[in-house]
Amino acid sequence: MTGSQGAGQQGHDADSAAGADQEFPGGTGTADGPAALSDGEAGMADGQASAAGGRAAQGDGQASPPDGQPGAARPGARPGASTARKRTRKRISWWTELLALFVFALLIMLVIKTYMIQAFFIPSSSMENTLDIGDKVLVNKLIYHFRPIERGDIVVFNGEGSWDPPSPPASSDPIVRWASQFGHAVVGLFGISPGVHDYIKRVIGVPGDHVACCDAAHRVTVNGVPLNERSYLYPGNPPSTQRFRITVPPGRLWVMGDHRNVSYDSRGHMPDPGDGTVPENQVVGRAFMILWPPSRFRVLPIPATFSQLNAGHALGGLTTPAAPLALAAGFAVPVTWLDRRRRRRRQLRRR
Repeated sequence: MTGSQGAGQQGHDADSAAGADQEFPGGTGTADGPAALSDGEAGMADGQASAAGGRAAQGDGQASPPDGQPGAARPGARPGASTARKRTRKRISWWTELLALFVFALLIMLVIKTYMIQAFFIPSSSMENTLDIGDKVLVNKLIYHFRPIERGDIVVFNGEGSWDPPSPPASSDPIVRWASQFGHAVVGLFGISPGVHDYIKRVIGVPGDHVACCDAAHRVTVNGVPLNERSYLYPGNPPSTQRFRITVPPGRLWVMGDHRNVSYDSRGHMPDPGDGTVPENQVVGRAFMILWPPSRFRVLPIPATFSQLNAGHALGGLTTPAAPLALAAGFAVPVTWLDRRRRRRRQLRRR
């Protein structure tokens, strides 16, 4: 059996596999069995090793989470870099929001100043003691859209073209003109009048009135009705040391200061166009309140001496002193509420 050619080749292979086991009886048959079993055990061992390698690879994969998940360390990342970036973004967001709120508040103030209320600084003594130098008054710009100008109103008006010569023409450059107007508007927010043509006086006569000084008791009369001006005239001042008599032209006003001895009012401008009167359409608004200083805070009502002359005009609603403040609050409160709601929603989205 061992001498056959096919068996010899098999035996040769078996001898190589069996090695020292040739001495046992059965020769090739006995050697072939252990050799086959050894090959099978080797294959099983290889499979177990492969399985162990697979488990080891799986364990390595669990030990190292992929990038982008919590706990993963990106190559080259510094500890705390993400936190620093978040803090930087938070600071930038805070400053951006503060700047946006400032610009928004400035725009609201400009709208209110342009169309509703404006503060004016009193630079002279012509309205003492009703208004002192340094007082800041609030001027209602809406009131004369709802009622005519009344006798006894304290008004701010522009004297350009009536008491003052016309100003030189504005710059033809629209950017320069817009910048100048914007600068004046911003300065005006703080109660500083930007021009030299703004005046504040008390209305004594309206269009069609016959104003004269003085009657037998040295009082100013309007349409023959004498005015008792002691409640607002500067102490010791007579109603007027200058005699005058005028019928107020249509669309114009006769105005006088409460400190009559020093006030350069309609009486001093009688040689000017309009005989000292000022155009109604140049009136900015009615001064209705002293805002500053706090010790002089008060409302500026129409004196009782004008009640008989103004009896034909109904007052109320938007003509009351508190009306512009109520309108401003009615505009500002909803806008503030909407802004707070927007900020709260943004914070919830971030969370």
